[in-house]
Amino acid sequence: MILERIRQLPAWARWASYATIGVLILTLVQELGQNDTSHLTAVTTAQTALKWSIPILLAGLGGLFAERAGIINIGLEGMMILGTWFGAWGAFNYGPYWGIIIGAIGGAIGGLIHAIATVGFGVDHIISGVAINILGPFAARFLSSEIFTGYQGGSVTQSPRVENVEKFTMPFLAGGYDTPNFLKWIGEKDIPLLSDIGNILRGIMTQTSWATIIAILLVPLSAWVLWRTRFGLRVRISGEDPWAGESQGVNIYKYKFIAVMISGALAGFGGAFITIEMSSIYQEGGTTGRGFIGLAALIFGNWRPGGILAAALLFGYPYALQFGDFDGYASHALLLVNAVALFGVTIWAIRKNKHADAVIAFVLAALSATWYFISDTVPDWWVKILPYVIVIVVLIFFAQRLRMPAANGQIYRRGQT
Repeated sequence: MILERIRQLPAWARWASYATIGVLILTLVQELGQNDTSHLTAVTTAQTALKWSIPILLAGLGGLFAERAGIINIGLEGMMILGTWFGAWGAFNYGPYWGIIIGAIGGAIGGLIHAIATVGFGVDHIISGVAINILGPFAARFLSSEIFTGYQGGSVTQSPRVENVEKFTMPFLAGGYDTPNFLKWIGEKDIPLLSDIGNILRGIMTQTSWATIIAILLVPLSAWVLWRTRFGLRVRISGEDPWAGESQGVNIYKYKFIAVMISGALAGFGGAFITIEMSSIYQEGGTTGRGFIGLAALIFGNWRPGGILAAALLFGYPYALQFGDFDGYASHALLLVNAVALFGVTIWAIRKNKHADAVIAFVLAALSATWYFISDTVPDWWVKILPYVIVIVVLIFFAQRLRMPAANGQIYRRGQT
């Protein structure tokens, strides 16, 4: 089977193949669609989807470091909220780059509090995480009332406006620095699949924030740190079997503390990104639950950086599709995308002799296709809940392939077994 062969490829080729299959499905839907659905692979859709995905990606990577060390971090939302406030304060006073750094420090402070509670005092991870999520908004409001209210445009719920990070356009491929725009030329040729890939790549490479580029680079960097370095090995043994690590002389407390602080810093980076790049202002409640969505991306991505990136893009895409889709045809076409994907799951289940799963997938595919062909539009809520529906489908059909660290959530005490 094609998917079995893809799994044997190197990581970069494997993910490129998965991305190509995803674009192929979108191209197929555009060819089969009843209306104009070009917005599915438009340049602006790709740009917006990438921007919306970055905070989710950073929250997911934050959860990855914490849970690979055995600490459940549902406090990502609170740490991200701290990042939004500290990022705004830093950007307002020192510029956007310092805003990103200070926002990450703000999130790391939240991570430190979580680490002290869970690692130092053995507090239940869920209770500590909930406390962080409560503490974050209260701390942000108190700081706003003390600091932002003294500036024009500031109040207890928002900051003055801040500058964005500089943008970058790829030379030759996307026309940066007045060079030829190869991807634009490909997109204008209207070649099925190839032109769609060109449009998507052009959107990703045009006027891309340096903060976005740094966030994307954190994906391979995280994979290298966790799976190719001594530090990463010790973090992972802290989450798989801390007592075995202890017997080998590893300071488990130390690595759990560091991992959870890194987790908070990444969530804080995500919060600062929301403030600086997405809204140019700190607003109370501006995270809109992205910390929790990052946790869903972590599970969907099977506790792997590449999987988290794919999940973040999957979550960001439906939100991006709503911008500019004024007639609703592209959002409606997601029903057909869903049907095609579920039909693929049906074939996979049949080949694996999972007949019950095949029947469920086929019924869901048939329902989705029927809804598409008997309607012209879909309610707004459909697009918003689609990523969560996909997560549920993945958990139903692929739960046996998901594996969190063995000691995740367990209370560790030195000398105990």
